[in-house]
Amino acid sequence: MSGPSPTPRINERLLLFTLAAVQFTHIMDFMIMMPLGSNLMRVFAINPEQFSHLVASYGLAAAVSGFAGGFVLDRFDRKHALLILYTGFALSTLACALAPNYAALLLARLAAGAFGGVSSSVIIAMVGDVIPPARRGRAMGVVMSAFPLASVLGVPFGLLLAGKYEWHAPFFLLAAISTVVLVTASRTLPNLRSAHPPAHPWQQMAAILSHPIHQRGFMLSGALVFAGAAIIPFLAPAMVANVGIPEAHLWMIYAAGGACTFITTPIVGRLADKHDKLHVLGWISLLACVVVLVLTNLPRAPIYVAMALTALFMITMSGRFSPAMAMISNAVDNRYRGGFMSVNSAVQQAASGLANLTAGLLVTRNATGQLIGFPRVGLVSVACFGLTYYLARRLRAAAPHAASPAPVVVTLAVD
Repeated sequence: MSGPSPTPRINERLLLFTLAAVQFTHIMDFMIMMPLGSNLMRVFAINPEQFSHLVASYGLAAAVSGFAGGFVLDRFDRKHALLILYTGFALSTLACALAPNYAALLLARLAAGAFGGVSSSVIIAMVGDVIPPARRGRAMGVVMSAFPLASVLGVPFGLLLAGKYEWHAPFFLLAAISTVVLVTASRTLPNLRSAHPPAHPWQQMAAILSHPIHQRGFMLSGALVFAGAAIIPFLAPAMVANVGIPEAHLWMIYAAGGACTFITTPIVGRLADKHDKLHVLGWISLLACVVVLVLTNLPRAPIYVAMALTALFMITMSGRFSPAMAMISNAVDNRYRGGFMSVNSAVQQAASGLANLTAGLLVTRNATGQLIGFPRVGLVSVACFGLTYYLARRLRAAAPHAASPAPVVVTLAVD
């Protein structure tokens, strides 16, 4: 199996740090919208449904652009593609900060999602291109650690900056950070062009969608995202309405969970390199089942209990991604990896949206303001954990090397 054309010696640590920084800004851009709801509704005189459109627009645009990227992404040098897309993301974020009205902000959010979604696909493709399978689980863990770090910083910083400098400030700061990351990426990332001659876009997409291993990867990826996305939208409202946590203390829960996950995600990545990735995914999924069942049925409780359970939830949710995404990346042929990951991003965004809609159908409020139906969402999530493991087994059956641990080199003494 041939891969990208030969490149100069690559500093893997610097590469992963740079890619994680790019991923961090993408996730941060999404996270800072969460605490700005009341502020934006007041400034633009919009209702909660219109604000939900601002949140959903990012994922919708990312899904559409991700699918479109699958046609052409493998025709371009990975570095050049990422720099162009990331430049568009940085400009879109600046446009969010400068938006004079609701319509302008909505358009800017659509643009940010379109550029950010495909950029994330290129990041995962670059990890698969550069990092050998023996270290790919750890590499995925490093890149995935951007999510908990953004969770720690996104909500509290969004609240702090918006409260002190109005809602524009978080976007101005993120645009400035993105500019620094863009300059760093232009100097540190290697050029990576596929050694295979580029196929016609329609032939490329047909090959990506029709390959049996790719189809199993898409199904696994969708189930992987659905399980957590069904819980996350109602986690904060349930903590306030059902558990009794003051809204002003929610940042403590997210900060504790994000900090713990930032530590554990790279550890899980190392475990995925040392052991069968399917087994690692299975054990984490089993723990996630217990955590979700307790969390979605949690009655009134002290804040430290809520913090501990939320931390375990975030640890298990993010921990599942390192072995699962390493398996998917390992199973895909290098010639299709960029396009596959772009379409895979669209699948994940669609699965996330479907999970949100499903949870919304199951959860309602009673006369006292409590959320009812959240335990049913927990059962749906647990069922998806089981489905994820089953689909991972099917992927391993079709591509056994995808889950294999790193080979152990044994030196035999010769008398």
